[in-house]
Amino acid sequence: MKSMKTLYKVIEDKTIAWFENTNKYVVLENTTADILKRLSKGISVEVIANALSKKIDVPLEKAEDFIINLKKKLYEPNNNAKKIAINDDRDIKKPSSYNFVTFYKINEVIFKISYLNEKEQSLIHPKFEHLVIDAVENFDNEFEVFINSNFIFLYVDKDYIGSWSHHDVHYFQGKFSMEIIQKIHQKKEEEWLGVFHASAISNGKKSMLFLGDSGNGKSTSLALLQANDFTCLADDFVPMDAKKQEVYSFPASISIKQNSLKTLMPIYPELATSKEYIFTRLNKVVRYLKPNNANFFAHLPCNDLVFIKYEKEAKLRCKKISKIDAFQQLIPDSWLSPKRENAQLFLDWFGGLNCYQLTYSNNDEMIKTVTKIFNNDL
Repeated sequence: MKSMKTLYKVIEDKTIAWFENTNKYVVLENTTADILKRLSKGISVEVIANALSKKIDVPLEKAEDFIINLKKKLYEPNNNAKKIAINDDRDIKKPSSYNFVTFYKINEVIFKISYLNEKEQSLIHPKFEHLVIDAVENFDNEFEVFINSNFIFLYVDKDYIGSWSHHDVHYFQGKFSMEIIQKIHQKKEEEWLGVFHASAISNGKKSMLFLGDSGNGKSTSLALLQANDFTCLADDFVPMDAKKQEVYSFPASISIKQNSLKTLMPIYPELATSKEYIFTRLNKVVRYLKPNNANFFAHLPCNDLVFIKYEKEAKLRCKKISKIDAFQQLIPDSWLSPKRENAQLFLDWFGGLNCYQLTYSNNDEMIKTVTKIFNNDL
């Protein structure tokens, strides 16, 4: 047990534990966390069980069984875990030519991205189409994307990055986006604290994260806010750096679903003629809206996390919620750095957040409420 490396952060009436061997975060009762801390110090199960038995008045045998099962559950490897398909790429050769070669400009950084066929292009291009420029001879970074033997491959500046099965396309897309932000912001992967499945808005001084299940209105709210003097920092893929714990801009477009078009077309008439993309796997049809961000190098502090939900005819409700509840909703869809130092920074950052639940049906009321949160007037 001496090899166990775990971090602990008390938030509200619970303890969040981070396990280095699995890069997993678990919310624990404080008594459970105390047991793990004592185990990590080399204190025997028998001694800990004896103290626990007296503390909560349970039989010694039950206390011992609880501790043994806890130790097994949290520290022993799960051999039944789902195995991710790994491609043996030793005999795979890169295509000698590509059918689609597109150039994208993000601020002054130029990317040449080559796709073998339309299928590969459809996985990346729609969100970045607003950044397309005419072909140039000189570019800063080259990405190559192709499918071979049912695996999708990614090369960046001639280096092999990875390959993913068709079941893991979202992992490929996440890695592609991670490579993009590393190039834009000149930061290595270990310099990022995490990436959140959220939308990020800015008032020019600080940022705010919107979270919620698909269909709850994150992107629609973001589009409404950027039409009302706020800046879109990122949609769906929100990176945060480790050094300052600031939210960084990501240049992808805002994805707009069909049921939001009626609300947004009067504000964004370009949506009426924009391309429609059908994503069968996700069972959704979307159009893309250009973000109003003029500086994709922007990065700002974030103090507020808002779970936002559009609900027809609902009276506006905005209240602070439990950080523990917010944490348990944030973590499953996030990529978080496996570095111990970064995990500690993440826990400390999260501990200082304000967490809200905002439900609305009136767009103007939502915008006023978000303004109040930014101004600390709520």
